[in-house]
Amino acid sequence: MFTPLGNTPDELFDAVREGRSAFRLHEGWPEPYYASLFERSAFSGPSFFDYIALQAAREASKGVDLSSPRVGLVLSTIKGEIEKLGKADVSLAASARRLADSLGVQTPPVVVSNACISGLAALVQGMRMIRSGAYDHVLVVGAELQSRFVVTGFQSLKALSQRPCRPFDAAREGLNLGEAAAAMLLSRHPAASALSGQGEESAWELVSGAIRNDANHISGPSRTGEGSYNALRCVMEGVKPEELAFVNVHGTATPYNDQMEAVALSRAGLETVPVNALKGVFGHTMGAAGILESLVSMLACERGVVLPTRGFSTMGVEPAVCVSARERKTDKKAFVKLLSGFGGVNGALLFRKGGAA
Repeated sequence: MFTPLGNTPDELFDAVREGRSAFRLHEGWPEPYYASLFERSAFSGPSFFDYIALQAAREASKGVDLSSPRVGLVLSTIKGEIEKLGKADVSLAASARRLADSLGVQTPPVVVSNACISGLAALVQGMRMIRSGAYDHVLVVGAELQSRFVVTGFQSLKALSQRPCRPFDAAREGLNLGEAAAAMLLSRHPAASALSGQGEESAWELVSGAIRNDANHISGPSRTGEGSYNALRCVMEGVKPEELAFVNVHGTATPYNDQMEAVALSRAGLETVPVNALKGVFGHTMGAAGILESLVSMLACERGVVLPTRGFSTMGVEPAVCVSARERKTDKKAFVKLLSGFGGVNGALLFRKGGAA
């Protein structure tokens, strides 16, 4: 993980538990906007995007021979280096090739760019590559930097808040943007996929993943949460709600997204399962969100806690769901990750640790 808030799992998790963030109000655009952005003043290389993606990828792939023909690479990003358009080759394919070359990956890299579910969709893609039998390891990397194109686009939709975002809260008024890179190594062999490297009993299993498009609107979510509900129904097949420590939701703090997720959770029978959102800590990191938020959720489960939803105080969705307002304990070792995005895309992942139900 490579974020403005911290770069090591322990450093980052401690910051989250202590309620810290790297947010500030950014001026000089059509409107001020509140975001968590990297400090670039000390960076002198040709590509900051390549740099953050590479830092996260190297950390996640320690001890793995990335030159093996049975190792794959998936890059998740929505806009890549769009701010350099017209000045350099900023195609997402070019970024993926540069990353593969820097890491020594020999197989052709895959790019996943599917709106705000890109990171989640990239993990589903990696899972499918492993299960195809063609790969032993797949390195999934998500990276996103904010640009004038992205910021003004969200501003045109009146989706940004000039104050800290408040997921699921009655006073929520919009999202905060964020920058980050995060990487996860998926492996056919359980011992190699342990988050902390202690062996098979500490390995996390990506049990199932589902992507559903309800084609509701180019930018608005379904009022009935149709796509998210169907994705949830798929990954929860054969799993009881009481087996979950929590559901880590998309939680953008926009009025329609949070309401849609509440409806989907209720329809899926998960209204009593603890729910948390991490956008109030990192902002909306777009192509990195699915990977970053899944990793932080893994760390929470390993430490036996359900993290709070920063900014939440008063229920602002119907039907009400069990939003975690403060840290609580859990002994469960499974969770669901939800994401949604423009164009009606929705996704869900079910993670489980060490074979625990």
